[in-house]
Amino acid sequence: MAGLAATYGSGSMTNSIACIEKADVILITGSNTTENHPVISSCVKRAVTRRGARLLVVDPRRTRISEFAQIHLRPNLGTDVAWINGMMHVIIQEGLHDQQYVEDRTVGFEELKQMVAKYTPDFVESITGIPGDQLVAAARLYASGRPGSILYCMGITQHTTGTDNVKSLAALAMLCGNVGVEGGGVNPLRGQNNVQGACDVGGLPDVFSGYQKVADPALRAKMAKAWGVDALPAKPGLKATEMIPKADTGELRALYIVGENPLVSDPDLNHAEHCLRKLDFLVVQDIFLTETARLAHVVLPSTCFAEKEGTFTNTERRVQRVRKAVEPPGDARGDLSIICDISTRLGYAMHYAGAEAVFAEIGSVTPAYAGLSYSRIEKEGIPWPCPAPDHPGTPVLHKGSFSHGKGVFFAIDYIPPAETADDEYPLQLTTGRVLYHYHTGTMTMKSDGLMDRAPECFVEISPADAADLEVENGGRVRVSSRRGSIEAVARVTQRVNPGTIFIPFHYAQAAANRLTNARLDPVSGIPEFKVCAVKLAKAA
Repeated sequence: MAGLAATYGSGSMTNSIACIEKADVILITGSNTTENHPVISSCVKRAVTRRGARLLVVDPRRTRISEFAQIHLRPNLGTDVAWINGMMHVIIQEGLHDQQYVEDRTVGFEELKQMVAKYTPDFVESITGIPGDQLVAAARLYASGRPGSILYCMGITQHTTGTDNVKSLAALAMLCGNVGVEGGGVNPLRGQNNVQGACDVGGLPDVFSGYQKVADPALRAKMAKAWGVDALPAKPGLKATEMIPKADTGELRALYIVGENPLVSDPDLNHAEHCLRKLDFLVVQDIFLTETARLAHVVLPSTCFAEKEGTFTNTERRVQRVRKAVEPPGDARGDLSIICDISTRLGYAMHYAGAEAVFAEIGSVTPAYAGLSYSRIEKEGIPWPCPAPDHPGTPVLHKGSFSHGKGVFFAIDYIPPAETADDEYPLQLTTGRVLYHYHTGTMTMKSDGLMDRAPECFVEISPADAADLEVENGGRVRVSSRRGSIEAVARVTQRVNPGTIFIPFHYAQAAANRLTNARLDPVSGIPEFKVCAVKLAKAA
């Protein structure tokens, strides 16, 4: 979000899911699309197999979607800026960029050109391990496709340079004139089903709904009037990854967690647990007694998606209705009911007739949602921005111009990961998901069928590394980092490169995040989940 907003003026998926099937070339990077976004991966496969679209995959692992690729580049972990700069170097050197688009719609091109000049194929190979001829072929493939669509996910963002990675992809798309067109764009695939909606309505520390900055006096006055209060604070709150360390120092004494399980999902879990135990007061509101909820002083049982009314805004910005299908069990209550009661007891009376009344309020203070109502999305969702009741919605952003005028090229140099392999910890770990589980397994691990398919944590290791370490396929291994260690089952496979191992992060019993590094991207505050140094040995 931070990277796209700085480049284009808006931090969201620029195109619709349907646009993927209109692309001539599709670049997927940092996304195991088949397992993380299986519906979207079906669109990619149809585009390739039925329409003849060309697919370029850049991923250190050999994923299922890479089997459909014309070219699959396998860079070293954490080297994304280098290979993107390398592709832009080739495209500019060979005159493959859209010169008219660059002149008419962007600023900063000369600075970018100077920066990428040193990223020759040989120089990029020395950083990324990608053979120079493969980089050149990939650059030509992407530049030759009009329109070209870029899809990315947390393999790009979950780095200390995650914002830089996104800015670089955004630059690559602008360089070839692929933004603001059907079938093109830069399209982040959201990790959960309403991440986009949560951000849209203010689930970030520095904005009100609709990404309206709390630092703006006029916007604060507007929101204060809408909510019937005298004033609102100008100071942004804390990012999620800033909160837990402050519990350790005593700066944060109480924490209210809703629908999140940081004792599986946060980096450096041993330290995260230490911090949470130091809180004076921990409240968890969730549908099951998660690992985090077991640590709480108070647990508020809430309803799941099928037990309440409301809306979800999906990855393509489409606002859709959610309808109650079943009654909630036991004492579970809807999140809206719980939050309204707590707010009222704290001194701010909060009463709504229901979820539709909240949605109407969102529209009244959020320009991008102003034209939306339950009646309009009764049968089919509408993508924002939708500024008026007669507006059809906006499947493709930035047609004609960018949200803040001209798109901005950022000249970005490569910075290595915060932690690299050394003699003591000679392997690099990357983490991700599997098809059968979802995030921390709060729901999926209560399904017998899914647990039959994916019952326990595993470690993917290359045949070369397995031979060196005398590790057998199916044998138990211990993986250790500077922060902790876990045991899991070894899977010897060509899916990972020598020197790299992969562990899914879902399993609390062998949580990969006991190993991961808590170093943060300085802009977004996202942790470097995707690369850290580890060692591996047979379990005793």
